[in-house]
Amino acid sequence: MDIEDKREREKLIVCEMIALYCRKKHGGKALCADCRELSEYACSRSDKCPFMENKTFCSNCRIHCYRPEMREKIRAVMRFSGPRMMFHHPITAMRHVIEVKREKKQQEMELHNET
Repeated sequence: MDIEDKREREKLIVCEMIALYCRKKHGGKALCADCRELSEYACSRSDKCPFMENKTFCSNCRIHCYRPEMREKIRAVMRFSGPRMMFHHPITAMRHVIEVKREKKQQEMELHNET
């Protein structure tokens, strides 16, 4: 998968998670203004990410580029939507679990090699 495909997939997933959060928390079919702003912000951060080639998810990144208030909002979305993704997008959710485990294993190997 090339970097642009990976970037687009990441944006699609985060937008789906924000949409799920908004539907359940704010009760509309369309995104509310706050969730639309968060979605646009998250996509702009993905568009500008210099680490896209090597990282799996923003939560695993060593440098957090979100503004503090947006970081708190996206954390709330992830906490809420993450577990529910298994019911709404099971393949995406399983892929996420596998990639997180792979990333953690790689980080442990890197840490072990540094010592």
